[in-house]
Amino acid sequence: MFDGIYFEFPKLLFIIFFFIACATLCKMRLPSIYFPHTNIFGSTSVAASKLLFFLKWTTIVMMIVAIMSPVKDEPYELEPKDGYEIALILDASESMKANGFDMNNPNLNRFDVVKNIVDDFISKRPNDNMGLVVFGAYSFIASPLTYDDNILKKILSQLQIGMVGKYTALYESLAQGVNLLKMSESKSKVAILLTDGYSTVGEDKIPLDVAIDMAKKEGVKVYPIGIGHPNEYNQNVLVKIANDTGGVAFGASSADELKDVYAKIDELEKSEIKNESFTYKNYYYFYPLFVGFLTLMLYVYLRNKRGYNR
Repeated sequence: MFDGIYFEFPKLLFIIFFFIACATLCKMRLPSIYFPHTNIFGSTSVAASKLLFFLKWTTIVMMIVAIMSPVKDEPYELEPKDGYEIALILDASESMKANGFDMNNPNLNRFDVVKNIVDDFISKRPNDNMGLVVFGAYSFIASPLTYDDNILKKILSQLQIGMVGKYTALYESLAQGVNLLKMSESKSKVAILLTDGYSTVGEDKIPLDVAIDMAKKEGVKVYPIGIGHPNEYNQNVLVKIANDTGGVAFGASSADELKDVYAKIDELEKSEIKNESFTYKNYYYFYPLFVGFLTLMLYVYLRNKRGYNR
């Protein structure tokens, strides 16, 4: 337990020399009272003096040790993760209300199907640092990058269609995904951009070329996914985003095809993400402080007790 303990202020040990000097040079002088037959009290006085001497100096030493602040460094290291840092960019516009995307569950709308598939994708990549971006008429970061898939899934489950407007700000969402990954030091940054529509004219505040340049500057590889029938989304734009950033564009007209798309992305080559090391200090000053307090109390008690007058 006490291995590796050191003192934060070791030089305070020299305080003890002041006490030694004071004990030697500043002795208290009391008037003498003479009693006959003092040999009766001799042994008691000697024993009392020794005990008081021990308690006094134990108190002094313990107090000095306490203010010297004994500490021990405890290292804590986050294990390195071997994976990607991924921004999951999801379209939550009004068009995602369409049913029939999943033939096995025709009553589910597109957004619910997407959430189920993305939830499964998150489960399969426990070593990835992932975050969520949601977009409609505007975009926002629903979850920062995290390794905690439970938190990520909980946030995903609470997303709703239309929560960011009914239109589609596609390019702004791409820029937001890049911002999510901007502070990352990982060499492997990926944005998976899912949409089922065209970028609404007049709603996108960021031009396509600007969003692509941002992704290229930050080294973000974008995998755009268009869902629904091919005429429902802009295939040319998705292909351009993929080609300019080094990714691959996909299309999925059903839930099964979308599962296959995420399975292909899941086969991405992994790369190491640096681990983080921390050090925190455990303080042990309270141990000598407690001992010193007890000996001080005992010293005061015995010093004032009848028969302990020295």
